[in-house]
Amino acid sequence: MNDFSDIKLSNAQIAWRAAQDIEDGAYVNLGIGFPEMVAKFQPEGKQAIFHTENGVLDFGGAPPEGEEDWDLVNAGKKAITLKPGTSFFHHADSFAMVRGGHLDVAILGAYEVAENGDLANWSTGKGGIPAVGGAMDLVHGAGRVAVLTEHTTKKGQPKLVERCSLPLTGVGCVTRVYTSLAVVDIAGGRFILREKLPGLSVEELQSVTGGTLHIEGDVKDLKAPEV
Repeated sequence: MNDFSDIKLSNAQIAWRAAQDIEDGAYVNLGIGFPEMVAKFQPEGKQAIFHTENGVLDFGGAPPEGEEDWDLVNAGKKAITLKPGTSFFHHADSFAMVRGGHLDVAILGAYEVAENGDLANWSTGKGGIPAVGGAMDLVHGAGRVAVLTEHTTKKGQPKLVERCSLPLTGVGCVTRVYTSLAVVDIAGGRFILREKLPGLSVEELQSVTGGTLHIEGDVKDLKAPEV
């Protein structure tokens, strides 16, 4: 199966594209790993307020290498910096923010996303990570949930599927997926294609997508700068 590796977006470009949709002043939680890159690409004139589950709100970017203060880290144990107004709080208060609906956006990675919005992102099955962690709270506490992912697995299998086969993180929670090939909304139990790489036909994209891609209106070109 073709993974279109010669034309697909890099992880940084996927993160850049997702950053363009974050509203000015939004409270945002970025998942551990790949989604953390979104913080690098805030559009000019917009300022997100980033939240981390271990109890920091409105922190800054990563410090220069060698200047890390390892008492200042995010949930992924990555070094962060402080900004005027950065606040610290207990872990329980952090999850009260999550569960109380005080986050506007949660951005996570995924192993599988189903056309009904189900998300599987914590375990690949036997031998996988032993606990779902705070992701299950995030996907049902945030105002909207976006996923960043390669369009296919390393073996070329679809990650956008009719139904998830892996253990679920959340049910019916994902509203938009940013992949290496496309931007896909999830609404009414369907994948709705919004953007695709200009060098890719809808038929080619469908061939590497597990669920049916529906088209409503114009499908825009998915373009990202070299970042």
